[in-house]
Amino acid sequence: MKKFLPDFSFPKGMELLHNPLLNKGTAFTADERKQLQLEGLLPPFVMTQEEQKIKVLASVRVQTTDLDKYIYLTSLQDRNEALFYRLVIDEIEEFMPIIYTPTVGQACQEYGHIFRRPRGLYISSNDKGSIKKILRNWPQKNVDVIVVTDGERILGLGDLGADGMGIPVGKLSLYTICAGIHPERTLPITIDVGTNNEELLQDPLYIGLRQKRDIGDQYDSLLDEFMDATAQIFPNVLVQFEDFANRNAQRLLAKYRNNYCTFNDDIQGTASVVLGGLLSAMCIIKSSLDKQRILFCGAGSAAIGIADILCREMIHCGVDKKIARKNLFLFDSSGLLTVDREDLSEANLKYAQQVDIETNFSAAVKKLKPTIVIGVSGVGGVFEEKMVRNMTQENDRPIIFALSNPTTKSECTAEQAYSWSEGRAIFASGSPFDTVRLKGKTYHPGQGNNAYVFPGVGLGIVASGATRVTDEMFRAAAHALADMMEYKNLEKGTLYPALPEIRNVSKRIALAVALEVYNSDLGSQPRPENLKQHIEEIMYSPHYESYV
Repeated sequence: MKKFLPDFSFPKGMELLHNPLLNKGTAFTADERKQLQLEGLLPPFVMTQEEQKIKVLASVRVQTTDLDKYIYLTSLQDRNEALFYRLVIDEIEEFMPIIYTPTVGQACQEYGHIFRRPRGLYISSNDKGSIKKILRNWPQKNVDVIVVTDGERILGLGDLGADGMGIPVGKLSLYTICAGIHPERTLPITIDVGTNNEELLQDPLYIGLRQKRDIGDQYDSLLDEFMDATAQIFPNVLVQFEDFANRNAQRLLAKYRNNYCTFNDDIQGTASVVLGGLLSAMCIIKSSLDKQRILFCGAGSAAIGIADILCREMIHCGVDKKIARKNLFLFDSSGLLTVDREDLSEANLKYAQQVDIETNFSAAVKKLKPTIVIGVSGVGGVFEEKMVRNMTQENDRPIIFALSNPTTKSECTAEQAYSWSEGRAIFASGSPFDTVRLKGKTYHPGQGNNAYVFPGVGLGIVASGATRVTDEMFRAAAHALADMMEYKNLEKGTLYPALPEIRNVSKRIALAVALEVYNSDLGSQPRPENLKQHIEEIMYSPHYESYV
């Protein structure tokens, strides 16, 4: 644990109370108040952290909207991180939807209007040539995980520019909540290259550059400088790319993955959590992936990432690559990806099929008769009633993944999937849905949230000192996730563990990833004699430390 203690000189008095990493508020003991120059700066009663939690829990619950709750929790995080994390970890089912999807989407849309206190670093087009200097301005010198966005494709909401900072802040909160990465060793970053969102450009409260987005060489050279500077200032740091547009996500991953410790969560994290869910679904229907016919609604970077990991899984099980790809069909805004189309990218071409062109998704479902549909389109409601009913006619247990975020962008709701399939659908979504009561039976929709995967992957990388991130690490993570499912929950149609189990899930994934790191000879640290114990020991727990 010592390596995670703050690495700056210990503050006193008001400086200490204004340091969210160290502040305990009214929980400072009498001895601490004397020795740390806090006498008179706090009311006299000394509270326990549990008493403080009861107080803030009551305060957040009286907020009338989810956005108000988000603002309250952000304020708490800004003044007392340990209490914030204690609250959210203990009440994760209540507050994860507030600090992340779906509420974070609205928070990003309102970010300039609710902006209180800066978190993380902003690096803009104006900073070219000075990025190393900016990184050195960050007060913590030991950083394990960076989440970076350029704000161009925030969830399913599109280009939010610098207001997208809510995403890396939220993702790094989940690293701490779900996997125990110490908050002091995380750094959210927004690369501000402008925005093409006219509403933001006209908004007097917008916090980013008032210009159209940089593209081409200007954009690439800024990202190159950022990656090079990051590796120099924070050696072996893990850089997670988040919410980059499709045209940049795949190519930047291919460009940097072999030279830096980096991954793209929208591509690899999404793929891993989907594979984990489908492995659980195969247990329910007592079948295997190579026997499925899978249709994607959406053909962007997330869809390609999922298709790639499904192919890799089938190949690992002995299926020929051509056969593995034969039953994967992708559908974009122009229709099915077919060999006759001339507008496909290199990544799309490998999944182009020898079938007739079809431009209506429900018609494509009727024609192809898939056993699984996976929605990564960002288009709310695209899974129509007739589509679900057609799937149900062809399959005893149709598997429906509506993964687009936030909830308004989900391809269908849990209630729609269950009611239109007469309760036979095996359903998962990206954002949370409540349980559904249908004809006297209760259904528990699974949430295929990337939070089940990326925090554990990050913990495994930090624990092993991995120098690179490979696709096999995400396949290992998917299997570890599926292995956590108990038969009693599978019987209910639930594909993912309960959220209160997520720290245990992350530990299991971290162990699987760290083993893959060492087996691939990618670890920069000697392998501990007891790797599981090592992982548990480095996990941050938000209990107050004694300072005297």
